[in-house]
Amino acid sequence: MSQILIRLAAITMLTLVTTFVVGLVSFFRGSAANPADPTYMLHFGLGLFSVLLALAVHCLIFIYFLGTGRWVKEVAIAYRIPDEPLPKLTRELKRWTFPPALFAMLVPIAAAAAGTAAQRHEWPWQVHASLAVATLLVNGWAFAVEIKNVGINAGIIQDVMREVDRLRAMHGLVSNEEALRQEQQGSGGA
Repeated sequence: MSQILIRLAAITMLTLVTTFVVGLVSFFRGSAANPADPTYMLHFGLGLFSVLLALAVHCLIFIYFLGTGRWVKEVAIAYRIPDEPLPKLTRELKRWTFPPALFAMLVPIAAAAAGTAAQRHEWPWQVHASLAVATLLVNGWAFAVEIKNVGINAGIIQDVMREVDRLRAMHGLVSNEEALRQEQQGSGGA
């Protein structure tokens, strides 16, 4: 998941930066008031896409931590693994990751709303511009936290698997890997 998140974060940040740059170009060219200049509509389309992409990627992080946290909890219960350190650490990682991820979702929504208000001359353009800068900063911070915590979480999953294999061996059972291999051979490899 770490490699996937790094790629998604890079694509999202590139899209957000591109949207910001096109917005600056649109502003300085006055393209919102000039129907012959497509720069404003490009900024609008990129803005919509980049906000939705940011929401999707941060939601993926929410789902990842909910799913893996539940998996670690269930495995810990099934194998009687103590709560500390592994299951507890997965809960803490989730608590550390969710606020930045949520903030990184709310700020772009606010920037998009402010952009619409600025386009309609209901709010000053500076509000939209400030929220756009905040979107870049907050998303960069959130992705740094998420990438770090997803990496730690991946290590926890490996530690849980090692502990399960240790417990299985202690009880005379084959490793998880061997049990899966036997299961696949027993079902005809399907």
